[in-house]
Amino acid sequence: MSTSSSSIRTLGAALQRISNGTSSSPFKSLSLSSSSLLWNGRISKRLASSSSSFSSSSLWGSELPHRLSHQYDYQCASVRKIWTCSPLCMGRRSSKIATRKGAQDLKKAKLYSKIGKEIVSAVKKGGPSPASNTALAAIFEKAKELDVPKEIFERNIKRASEKGQEAFIEKVYEVYGYGGVGFVVEVSTDKVNRSVAAVREVVRDCGGKMADSGSVVFRFKRARVVNVKTSNADKDQLLEIALDAGAEDVIEPTGDEDDSEEDQSERYYKIVSSQENYLSILSKLRDEGISFEPDNGYELLPVAPIEADDEAMELNKELMSKLLELDDVDAVYTDQR
Repeated sequence: MSTSSSSIRTLGAALQRISNGTSSSPFKSLSLSSSSLLWNGRISKRLASSSSSFSSSSLWGSELPHRLSHQYDYQCASVRKIWTCSPLCMGRRSSKIATRKGAQDLKKAKLYSKIGKEIVSAVKKGGPSPASNTALAAIFEKAKELDVPKEIFERNIKRASEKGQEAFIEKVYEVYGYGGVGFVVEVSTDKVNRSVAAVREVVRDCGGKMADSGSVVFRFKRARVVNVKTSNADKDQLLEIALDAGAEDVIEPTGDEDDSEEDQSERYYKIVSSQENYLSILSKLRDEGISFEPDNGYELLPVAPIEADDEAMELNKELMSKLLELDDVDAVYTDQR
């Protein structure tokens, strides 16, 4: 009798797993299909009819399992197998790609925004005609150099004539981050109170601290910079081109040795130049067929980059990201390595 009871319990557990559409394997996610539900329904109905027809424990222990096994083998031939485990996820790679694309889109948006603000301010001061407004003409030439679409120029000339639109004022805020790292935040705004309040809020929420004027900016030097992806040029070739064209320095990218080839391909060489030699460097790179990204007039480069620990680096990256999300912020520079 104990053997019969054990068989009944074993069979009952097996039937429960079958009717629930799961197996005894350690897979944990759930999946359903019309075929598996139909099969489970048929088995359940047959079980119900079979259980009413058999009352002997010996039949439960022998004949019924044999019938079920036969039905199971027959149905499995036409039923699509659906795993109940979690799929292998490519989320980390997709996330990195999305992050890089988001950063590139943000960089381009910031460039267009900065040029647009400069156009509005120039039109407010000297009128909408580049022929008579030398400041506007200079911005137009810079916009062409940076491959800014013509519609950006036209849209902001029109924007400058709208009622209530004020000229933009440039402001610089200095911030202390984690691990002794400093930030310089460049802002162009038509509402100074709004911009400073937004910057202060982000800095406070991210655990940073506003710094006094001049306490951080001295750590940086202003220079013209051409950015070239490491995947677009050989290091020795780039050095030769840059130095022949009058570059002051070529800064190699930093990164972890454990980074994937895809991550490494997103790193940039920075060709540092004076204003006088900048156009010559761009022309030389074009002649050699090397793709590049120009700066938006200049960049601030750290004189002595600071090596922060991993935790501080992540917190500083978050602070920088949040600052760049503000509409009034044009650029954020840091001396973190």
